[in-house]
Amino acid sequence: MAKTFLRKLFLIREGELRISLLMQLYIFLIITVLLIVKPTVNALFLSGLGASNLPLAYILTAVVAVISFYFYNKAVKRFSLRYIIYITLIVFVLCFISLSVLLHYGLLSTITLFAYYIAVSLFAVLAASQFWVLANMVFNAREAKRLFGFIGAGAITGGIVGGYLTSIVTGNFGNKTAIIIAAILLALCIPLLGFVWKLRLRKLSIYTIKQRTSAQNESTVPVISLIIKSKHLGNLAGIVAVGVIVAKLIDFQFSDLANKEIPDSDNLASFFGFWFSTFNVLALCIQIILTNKILSRLGVATTLLLMPLAIGLGCLLFFTFPELWVLILLKGIDGTFKQSVYKAAIELSIMPIPFQIKNQAKSYIDVVVDSIASGIAGILLFLVIKEWEINTMYVTVVILFFLFIWIYLIYRLREAYFESFRKNLKTSLIRSGNSFSRNRLSSTLRTAKKILRTGKEEEIIQLLKKLDEYRLREIKKEIIALLDHSSVEVKTLAVRHLYEYDQGTAVEKVKELVFSDNPSLAAAALEYLLENTAMDDTLLFEYYLNHQDEKVANAALVCLAKEVRDNQKLRRKFDLEGRINSIIELNNDISLSEHKLISLLLAIGYTNMHELYGLIAGELHSANKKVRKGAIKAAGLTNDAGFILPLLEIMKEKQYRKNAINSLKKFGDQICSSLYNMEMKEELSDEIKPFIPRVIGSFQNKYAIRTLLRLMKSKDIRTRMAASINLRKIRQADADIPIPQTQITKFLLKESRYYKNTLDALSTIITIKNNEGKDGELNRVHNNLKSLLDEQLNSSLRCIFELLSLKYHFRDMEVAYLAIVSNKEQTAENALEFLDNLLSNRLGNAILPLLEHRLKNEASENFIITNKLGEVGCIKMLIKNRGKRIKLSCMEIIANSNDTKYIPILNKLKRHKNPEIHSKAVEVLDKLRNQLNSKSVSA
Repeated sequence: MAKTFLRKLFLIREGELRISLLMQLYIFLIITVLLIVKPTVNALFLSGLGASNLPLAYILTAVVAVISFYFYNKAVKRFSLRYIIYITLIVFVLCFISLSVLLHYGLLSTITLFAYYIAVSLFAVLAASQFWVLANMVFNAREAKRLFGFIGAGAITGGIVGGYLTSIVTGNFGNKTAIIIAAILLALCIPLLGFVWKLRLRKLSIYTIKQRTSAQNESTVPVISLIIKSKHLGNLAGIVAVGVIVAKLIDFQFSDLANKEIPDSDNLASFFGFWFSTFNVLALCIQIILTNKILSRLGVATTLLLMPLAIGLGCLLFFTFPELWVLILLKGIDGTFKQSVYKAAIELSIMPIPFQIKNQAKSYIDVVVDSIASGIAGILLFLVIKEWEINTMYVTVVILFFLFIWIYLIYRLREAYFESFRKNLKTSLIRSGNSFSRNRLSSTLRTAKKILRTGKEEEIIQLLKKLDEYRLREIKKEIIALLDHSSVEVKTLAVRHLYEYDQGTAVEKVKELVFSDNPSLAAAALEYLLENTAMDDTLLFEYYLNHQDEKVANAALVCLAKEVRDNQKLRRKFDLEGRINSIIELNNDISLSEHKLISLLLAIGYTNMHELYGLIAGELHSANKKVRKGAIKAAGLTNDAGFILPLLEIMKEKQYRKNAINSLKKFGDQICSSLYNMEMKEELSDEIKPFIPRVIGSFQNKYAIRTLLRLMKSKDIRTRMAASINLRKIRQADADIPIPQTQITKFLLKESRYYKNTLDALSTIITIKNNEGKDGELNRVHNNLKSLLDEQLNSSLRCIFELLSLKYHFRDMEVAYLAIVSNKEQTAENALEFLDNLLSNRLGNAILPLLEHRLKNEASENFIITNKLGEVGCIKMLIKNRGKRIKLSCMEIIANSNDTKYIPILNKLKRHKNPEIHSKAVEVLDKLRNQLNSKSVSA
């Protein structure tokens, strides 16, 4: 019962309760010890040396902290964290035992009082710091976000118990007994550390251990350099320092006004004791009830803002009502938030830092930065009170000044926090063998020149297409050099790019290309000559059309066909139709050469000779690759709707897919509506469907975006995934093109429900399979459906991340997606934490539970069923909401189930527009009805 309550309250999952309780007990003991030794040693110090020596103690503490940390940092680089914590615990246990002995024999002196005051100050920051570094290693980012609130409750409880225990023990048995009890409690942490290490860290995967504990190259750099160079660590150190300064200033104001209002020392001690205990109780309540919820809803950075904002409001209130109750409120905000929500957020904020760096940096921040910040606060107070003799009320002005710095640093930390996750995710993916695209065209001339000179063919082609809009004289030399490139497509694009420069640029080189074996290149070269030479076009055509070199004559024919498409006068002058028909008649009994046939096909395409379209259609299936590619291009040039379906069929073949897409693009925007209608009617084969969005997306304009958004409503996940991919590509190509974000959010929420429904269906099918055994036809069809659902689950996940790329930075979503599917626990968990801080609440609530479920059930068939569908409910849901493949697979199950409950479903499918679904429904329906009739006859 208690376990169930704790799990629900703190979101503790299976296998996490034991380690969480051990870690909670560990920090409980540390803080309990601290609350025993700190007030005891402070009292001994003040009784023996007086408050006038406190400034010197602060300074000595800061100096010793810096020196001690130098050696501590050396140890961190050389030894494991477990060994260092063991040594730290043993040293302080012996330190407290020796103090108890000195108290027993009355051997305390000025030197020993200073020494133990400094030792306890170091223990306060070092022991707690080591615990949270250990916690960062024991738990990943997602676990930490859920469990740090629960574990932190142990620290607050330790503060409450330690305070009361000190009061009881010192009042009845003396200081020496309290100190020896502290030593015993601290000694219990030694075996507890062993249990934690054995229970958790030994069970982690080897990869996770390496990722969480391996040394990084940066670890050889001095820790202060790491903090200064790291935006993340630098901002975190600044936040901690400013937080300490503000806390000291508030504590001073609180103590000063309380002392003025309550002059009696006994009453003042009682006042402090009551409120400090109350603050700890309030902190515990916040920790138990609110910390996890606040962190889950607001994220790390926003949670950090709560404390300075609340203190700021308190300071403004104090200006209005300069009374003790307002300072109690201020001190309460500092005391409760710092030990609960703020503490958990600070510990989470360092999670993305690699462990070895974190181990050094966190200890430095907790020990050195904290001590130096305390010294700065002391100096400020000394100047304000002693030197400038300013009323202590106006310390509030100083606090407000530091609050502005605090808030600014938190905003800076937020971006650094994300950037650290980005860097870690990319590093993890590279180490695990994953890669992600980095081919982004640079806008710099230097990069463009480098690509044109030494880039791969695809890179050069992509850049030349991108540069069509610009006239960059600086790359003219590189463009001309491309006329000698080995790739025909590169040379063709280079020729077309020459139009952007002075008339007649590189004419001599282009003349050589007229003799190319490739008709498209030859035609492009000839077309350029027509535009850039002083010769009359008519004379030029007559010269080249009758050229003795057949390749030149063929190129001239293609060029003329293109020229006369919208020039009827020139068309009649050269009688282009007659020329083409004569070529066909002359070669009727003999096969045309490859070059002449391709040129003829292109000429027919340009001239719209409908009577000869049969020649193009026939060559679309040619065994000759070059001829077939020529026919594909010619089909696009015709703009005849009769070629749309044949071109779509060609897209099944990868080697001709790009040619078919380019050809379909020539039909213009109007083809988008035709393709959309074909998709919605489910008239296309399964092999073609995924390429429809690719064709539409190739237009990269507003009309294409509207059509792709309409395709996002398709029941076929492959269509939706392809549509989302092409929407993302359009956004990458033109970041300014508007894509309605409200619609994208709706599609994301809808896709999340689709993913969830797929999980439910998979769970149902797996349960049925397990109950029916592994043999038989029904098991086979269930396996087929399961395979389809597995495929759809992965496609839906991809679709979700492609859509997220339209709302957030593509590189972030790309890395997060690869991390989620990487099968690396730590990498995936970091990706989840990154997304949790990035996504809006609405999207996060819809998407993150699905991703967490995926990680928990990776390579497992133990799916969580939130909606227990049952087989009939599952089949109904799938038939209603899924595409053709799922419908056909479900009908296979119905056919083998012999269950007449499915007859109403089949009656609806009989009216389906897709002939394959219709015929299958009729077939299965007839089978079920025959069985029903057989049963009736038997009865």
